[in-house]
Amino acid sequence: MAGLSAHVPELDLSPFSPTGFAALAESRGIALEKAVWMTEQPVTYGIDAGRRLDETGNPNANLRLEFLLPPEKWRMAAVLVPIVAREPEVTVLLTLRTAHLSAHAGQVAFPGGKIEKSDPTPVHSALREAREEIGLFPEFVKPLALLDLHNTGTGFRVIPVMGLIDPSFVAEPEPNEVADVFEVPLSFLMNEQNHLRHLLNWQDYRILFHAMQFEERFIWGATAAMLHNLYERLYAPRDEGDDR
Repeated sequence: MAGLSAHVPELDLSPFSPTGFAALAESRGIALEKAVWMTEQPVTYGIDAGRRLDETGNPNANLRLEFLLPPEKWRMAAVLVPIVAREPEVTVLLTLRTAHLSAHAGQVAFPGGKIEKSDPTPVHSALREAREEIGLFPEFVKPLALLDLHNTGTGFRVIPVMGLIDPSFVAEPEPNEVADVFEVPLSFLMNEQNHLRHLLNWQDYRILFHAMQFEERFIWGATAAMLHNLYERLYAPRDEGDDR
């Protein structure tokens, strides 16, 4: 029996390998079956749902934006945070939105969009939008977890769905919505030294937003904030007893 063990490949559990990343996500307790969002119909989400998350220590709920809109004006959305299972290190797939779109034109973004009443869960919403925007069929995706709710200055409450993507997938961007598709090493995005903060003066408000510069790509706003939330949930140093 001892001789057989030599033929069993050792799993690479380094934090940025495909197996190591999935194991880390599971160990941090953010698996789909533990997500509060999977127990509610998405169209019923409101201000209270976001406040519940904020009370548990979510640093990115961005609830300061609530005063800008009454509860009935918020729109629910879901995005796919696509972690491509490349060896030896995983990457994050991002899109560049076309310049003529009415919202977030020309910005780097995750595939995603509005949650429709016909969508059973945010996972279905994110997968549907990813298929429409970049031709990512569900069979290429293994949904892993839901990250924290994020409020945007444009009135969206966004639920990020993190999924592991088969590296054989080839993107086919929808030209009316997506100008480009590219990948960034997760190790770059999870390096806190690459996390920038900028101050935006908007009307009578001063808004602090996250940003990351990767080569010629400027990742900012909601996308950068959700990536920072992923860092906080998975890779940020933790004190003993910290169960966030």
